Amino acid sequence: MLALQQSNVSPDTVSGLETLHAVSFSRMSRFWLFVCFLHFHLWRVLPVTAGKPCDAQSFGGTSVVCVCNATYCDTMDPLELPEKGHYLLYETNKAGKRLERKTGKILTNTKQQGLQLIFDVKKKYQRIKGFGGAVTDAAAINILSLSAGSQANLLRSYFSEEGIEYNIIRVPMASCDFSTRAYTYDDHPGDLDLKRFSLTKEDTNMKIPIMQTAKAMSKRPLSFFASPWTAPSWMKTSDSMIGKGTLKGKPGGQYYKLWARYFIRFLDEYAKHNLTFWAVTTQNEPTTGLMANYSFQCLGFTAEMQRDFIVLDLGPALQNSAHKGVQLMILDDQRILLPYWAKVVLNDVHTAQYVHGIAVHWYLNMLTPADKTLGTTHYLFPEYYLFSTEACTGFMPWEHKVQLGSWERGAMYSHDIIQNMNNFVTGWTDWNIALNLQGGPNWVRNFADSPVIVNSSQDTFYKQPMFYHMAHFSKFVPEGSLRVGLDPSVATELETVAFLRPDGSAVVNVLNWTPKDIDFVIWDPKHGFIKALSPASSIQSYLWKLN
Repeated sequence: MLALQQSNVSPDTVSGLETLHAVSFSRMSRFWLFVCFLHFHLWRVLPVTAGKPCDAQSFGGTSVVCVCNATYCDTMDPLELPEKGHYLLYETNKAGKRLERKTGKILTNTKQQGLQLIFDVKKKYQRIKGFGGAVTDAAAINILSLSAGSQANLLRSYFSEEGIEYNIIRVPMASCDFSTRAYTYDDHPGDLDLKRFSLTKEDTNMKIPIMQTAKAMSKRPLSFFASPWTAPSWMKTSDSMIGKGTLKGKPGGQYYKLWARYFIRFLDEYAKHNLTFWAVTTQNEPTTGLMANYSFQCLGFTAEMQRDFIVLDLGPALQNSAHKGVQLMILDDQRILLPYWAKVVLNDVHTAQYVHGIAVHWYLNMLTPADKTLGTTHYLFPEYYLFSTEACTGFMPWEHKVQLGSWERGAMYSHDIIQNMNNFVTGWTDWNIALNLQGGPNWVRNFADSPVIVNSSQDTFYKQPMFYHMAHFSKFVPEGSLRVGLDPSVATELETVAFLRPDGSAVVNVLNWTPKDIDFVIWDPKHGFIKALSPASSIQSYLWKLN
């Protein structure tokens, strides 16, 4: 996450975080005992009443949260589309609806005037990879601070068929700011053979068990990708994990090759736990390591340095390893750097052969039009996918806090996802999947918000509006979906995007930011008209069979 302020951590804070850290480990045995005996329900076909409603609670925010604990958590009915000629609608709104479902008939004609959204399956764009979030140290600590029953309900909410079915998990390679300490996998100066490289307790006792449980719960295949924040301090020009610093020497030199081997060792060690990765990014926010006094873990690269590191070191290391199928994403930083960064790296054909995608963060999006950055990059380099790898709310210096029930923060997610999808992005990854009431832990107090907030003192967690906004994409736009045309007949304040799902059905997502209801019609020329109303401050998903 982009740091917009620096902050010192008191000894008392560090001590408190270490205590929480220890408590989370003590819950592991109970967690696994519970998971071993998880009862998987066999759902009936529609009509069903298996879904449990939101236990809504207001904390004075602009909307409500849904309260979950060891014995109760809202769930979703199985997704089964109605017969051809009918549509299924899911709606979430500021007034309190959470994925409320209803069905309707597709009309053969309509007299309704005004806005029509014209569904055009002949216009085909990018294939979707998926949606998800990050299992950081902080997320793991918070999840494991709950009882076994609450842990299971939280993970089911994200990954199971009765939940919102995330299929993407991002994993930091060692520590980041959302850790309780700064560490790497080889903090042993001079270990040029990486003989003392080792995963830490944060991996083996926390992140790995959670990833394995998510994998077991998920009906859909999960895709993991990893990002490094810093190399060991002894490999860096700064001799520090924080602040301005790059790897010692130049690409092709000893330390760059050593850093490439570090990636391979990470993949090797996780593979021993039956966890293999879809992709890695070359470096989390490489420009932060070029900033003086940057407050947490970072490693600096210019675009030229990243290009040369890939072609001379990381690309060949991956290609010649047991992990040659792992994909490589460049940038992993703000989209304001596009298309410049992509031009530098991908215009070199020798480097480009090792690259699969371009990763972007959302923190400076307000400064950079999507079409001028994402759109232009796609048209310049259409064979390389665009992928959003980090976003969160509450990150600005004046708002470093959780806002329970914030509708606006959820709408910011949907707005960004729709904008990204309409500019050729293939997936969207939230930051921490769970944080505490303070928005941490974070060893530099760089707190933020999350779709799930854990209240460990009450063995409870709160599913925020952000969680349900994510659901309208992760649940209804599975991997392999194809974005297709959706053209408004007149100018509109609605934000919309359409997809063709792998099962041959259609999905249209509609976001209404405004404080007013908006009437419209979805027109599928081959199937008819869906007469619709978008309520004030709402997001909707319309699904129907095409065959």
